[in-house]
Amino acid sequence: MQTVLLQAAAEGAGAYSNLIFIGLIIIVFYFFMLRPQQKKAKEQKKFRDELKRGMNVVTIGGMHGRLLSIDDDTVWVEVDKGLKLKFDKSAIAVEATARVNANTTTETTNA
Repeated sequence: MQTVLLQAAAEGAGAYSNLIFIGLIIIVFYFFMLRPQQKKAKEQKKFRDELKRGMNVVTIGGMHGRLLSIDDDTVWVEVDKGLKLKFDKSAIAVEATARVNANTTTETTNA
């Protein structure tokens, strides 16, 4: 019986170290997982709010096109001459204007 009581007293000291360990895991989880994800979501929202007519964009599905008009929740994208598609604003992934300009500059210098 006495050995059981001695073991229980020793476990009490380990409980604090377990709480500290769990706290450290939560802090690491926040700084390596949640914070970068929140930062990326904030940058995406800022990008979508700054969309302008005439920008070349790429959707999350990989569709390339030029923005024709922008509404509150939707955008019209021209993917080919005369072919217009309507997308949710959240479907726009990246701007491709700089990439398109770089490709046309390279093609004219190579010609």
